[in-house]
Amino acid sequence: MAKQRAAAPAAKMLKVTLIRSTIGFNKTQAKTVEGMGLRRLRHTVELPDTPATRGMIHKVRHLVEVTE
Repeated sequence: MAKQRAAAPAAKMLKVTLIRSTIGFNKTQAKTVEGMGLRRLRHTVELPDTPATRGMIHKVRHLVEVTE
């Protein structure tokens, strides 16, 4: 029989909501918002709490709201 792995603990997730439009801001910031999966104002996505995600949030912190 194959060895069974212990279930990994669920990764902590962050809820990210777009609260301001990317219009008038740097194009790289718009691409970052798009890369996070945010499509329109008040759209919320759940992203894993990783250093890469934290970096993306930091880059557009004036456009998004984060809850844990």
